[in-house]
Amino acid sequence: MFRFIWGQLRGRAGRSVALLAGVLVATTGFVVLTGATTTSRLEVTGAVERNTRAAYDILVRPPGARTPLEAERRLVRPNYLSGLYGGITLKQYEQVQAVAGVNVAAPIAMLGYSTSYVPVSIDLTDAVDPSLDRQVIRIDPAYVAERGLSAAPGKPTYVYVTRRPLIHADFDPNTPDSARYTDGRVYSVSEACGPVPREVQPDGTSRPVCDPRTAVVEGNPGWSERELWAVVSARLLPDGRFEVTPGPLWRNSPLDSTPTTTTDRLVLEKLLTVPFLLAAVDPDAEQRLVGLADAVVDGRPLNPADTLVDDTPPGFFPQRSVPALTTNRPYLDGGLQARLTRLPAAQPAGLPPDALEKTLGQATGIPAGDRQVDLTESYQALLARGLGADGIGFGCCRGQIQVLAQPGAVDYERGPDETLRVARASPPDPAIFGDRNDPWTLPRPALSDDFGFREVRRLVVPADNALHSWNAVGVFDPNKLTGFGELSKVPLETYEPPTAEGADDPSRAALGGQPLLPSGNPAGYLSAPPLVLTTLESVPKLLEASNWANTRAPISAIRVRAADVDGYSERSAERVRLIAERIATETGLDVDITLGSSPAPQTVELPAGSFGRPDLRLTENWSALGVASVITKAVDRKSAALFLLVLVVCVLFLGNAVTAAVRDRRPQLATLSCLGWPARRIGALILGEVTLLGLAAGLLAVGLAFPLGAALGIGIDWRRALLAVPVALLLTLVAGLTPALRAARAHPAAALRPPVATARWVRRPRTLPGLALINLIRTPGRTLLGAAALAIGVAALTLVTAAAWAFEGAIVGSLLGDAVSLSVRSADAMAAIATVLLGAAAVADVLYLNIRDRSAELATLRATGWTDAALGRLIGYEGLLLGALGAVAGAGLGLGGAAWLVGDLPPALVLVAATVALTGVLVTCIAALVPAALLRRLPTAQLLAQE
Repeated sequence: MFRFIWGQLRGRAGRSVALLAGVLVATTGFVVLTGATTTSRLEVTGAVERNTRAAYDILVRPPGARTPLEAERRLVRPNYLSGLYGGITLKQYEQVQAVAGVNVAAPIAMLGYSTSYVPVSIDLTDAVDPSLDRQVIRIDPAYVAERGLSAAPGKPTYVYVTRRPLIHADFDPNTPDSARYTDGRVYSVSEACGPVPREVQPDGTSRPVCDPRTAVVEGNPGWSERELWAVVSARLLPDGRFEVTPGPLWRNSPLDSTPTTTTDRLVLEKLLTVPFLLAAVDPDAEQRLVGLADAVVDGRPLNPADTLVDDTPPGFFPQRSVPALTTNRPYLDGGLQARLTRLPAAQPAGLPPDALEKTLGQATGIPAGDRQVDLTESYQALLARGLGADGIGFGCCRGQIQVLAQPGAVDYERGPDETLRVARASPPDPAIFGDRNDPWTLPRPALSDDFGFREVRRLVVPADNALHSWNAVGVFDPNKLTGFGELSKVPLETYEPPTAEGADDPSRAALGGQPLLPSGNPAGYLSAPPLVLTTLESVPKLLEASNWANTRAPISAIRVRAADVDGYSERSAERVRLIAERIATETGLDVDITLGSSPAPQTVELPAGSFGRPDLRLTENWSALGVASVITKAVDRKSAALFLLVLVVCVLFLGNAVTAAVRDRRPQLATLSCLGWPARRIGALILGEVTLLGLAAGLLAVGLAFPLGAALGIGIDWRRALLAVPVALLLTLVAGLTPALRAARAHPAAALRPPVATARWVRRPRTLPGLALINLIRTPGRTLLGAAALAIGVAALTLVTAAAWAFEGAIVGSLLGDAVSLSVRSADAMAAIATVLLGAAAVADVLYLNIRDRSAELATLRATGWTDAALGRLIGYEGLLLGALGAVAGAGLGLGGAAWLVGDLPPALVLVAATVALTGVLVTCIAALVPAALLRRLPTAQLLAQE
């Protein structure tokens, strides 16, 4: 039997080689494509595991903390801690710690915004005209933020520069009505305007240079820094240097007894009021979670036992402070712009306080330049002075906590296109940051006068005749915190400042191509992260008599890391799910699994501000929960779909080839049947031939798989390469089974029937397309086979597109999903191209056989006067009709499968199917050109003689 099979293969070498090539193409394609799909899956799962390493796996919040929008979209908003002040008790925290499988449970208690001073330096030297005896330099400030789009104007500061001597007071609180000055004389303070500098006149008398800050200090400074104005005095010495009182503008108030100094530059230090979000943590848990102690770059880490202490300087008013870590950068976009004007005729000495501001404001001025100061640079310059450089509450680095501002969450209005529009909140109460009846509060930040998007509450710490503040014992760098993947750290990372990119061209142009950052307005849209940290131990003592409703439940959130979990995997996901379920059951708190989360861009419309910022359309990163799980499940479904599609296309391609080979041997098989061969032996002959070809193709595919995989960048190991042999045998057996059975069951007389029958029920054609249609109807089996081959190609390409659509549709919208989807497109494209090529090859084979079986008929047409061009058009019309039938059927099948795979039928997929169908028709017409070109080689005389 084997020798007979081998002889048959050698005797029909052309058809055997063609069939061998078909099996080889199908087998190699299957091995390479499945290798590409597997490689793609490994790349995806590897990318997921690498980029889902987060600081914590579970987020625990108070009941009701999850907003409806978060629950609906399975998202967590940026800076989810903003607006969340307490709600979890210490007992619940202990319950979370006790859950089996919890490795680290790190609590954080949000307290609110504390205000602190940051000095900014404005160099006025070049604005001074050294030829003038007396002059005033006017500084008009604008507090800028949001990439310069918001500019809040403030009252001016005046620097009086005189060549005449200045004398200064040595103020004694025990004698508030008088003060001894540096000339040795005692002057009445109450009759003047406070213990202000006095300018010595040519006749030896002196006149006070009034300063409104004396009234501010005595009348309590709890108002906006935009309303603060001052008059500062400096002497221009004959050698061109300046005699000044050093220090920040607020520090060198007339009440201080700071000695004067001589300097080459006239520099004004103005104090900006900056809000810092204060939070309390467990230092040990925070160290285990993110390495907080290791991120300290100056000073010392927090000690768990750090608590409220009395640090009143000798002879000073009472002070109590909590030790804190402060950030090494404020993460606020802000600064100061100053317009300088020289007032050469202004002479403030001797003017009464009620006339001072009016007189200076109406003075004629000469522009003297502009200055711009960056908040971050000024803050880092303050840090460079060293911790503890100033112990009276205004230096590095402290902030008042007499009054804390607690902004709530943002409300959104959803547009028809799912865009989120930020809803404005009611204007904040100016007294939120303190009022003039509280001597310890600082002015409210300038940008807090802008429109707000959060309701702000006020947390009051009872003064008890003492100044309460936080005092930095160390500085930490948030960038040194560990444990975050690049595609998963924002915005679930506690200390990462939020950013928002422009979502359209006008917004990007307004922002100068840079992201929008927090402005320093606690009620603003973007909320700064908690970057001043104290200990949980200090909270009860600090707030025991406050008006805070959550004194007994101070914890805002607990971040949980599960034991034995390092990156995302199915095992890790199930372990984390069980732990989260236990936490929710035992505590009743809101629990979200953050393992496998990734930033998900959301489009947000931000209304215009009151200080110049226009309407902005922004793209903001929220956190999509469970992205890793969705990705891995989607890639498994896509891989299974592609495996099945490639397998089906290969089987149909081979089935068509084997059927054609059997059809070509009908006379021989009929002769063998007449000679007494039983049906099973004829079937075994067919299967034996295709099996032998399949074995040879499989062995050849083993050798081709490695170089082809290397050329395409696909990893194929020896196990996958050896898989080509059983795959080839299986494909050929499955493809040859039906033709073998048909050949075995066929009656010998069937070989005498013409391969092309007459279609008796159709009308006589009058056009060339009509004749082409009749020809297709005359061979319904072959027509359906050709149409099915093309339909499979079109359906396969549509389904491949749908699989990619389903995969990407399931994961896009997050940064991790977007990155992963890019890595699988090459494999998807390769699978799609391969299915189309296999389908096109099958169509070309059917058209070729069609022409060969009808060669005598075509020769007769040529003999009766038909030209080769007319015959070519006839074949072209047949190909066009065959292509239309297969393309429409394939598009319908593909859309049905796509609807099942995607769960919907998006208009884009319908467009894809239509495009693929048109491409299929075009491919069929092109394929028809090849057999049509063979018409010229038909031996007309020989064929007619045989007939």
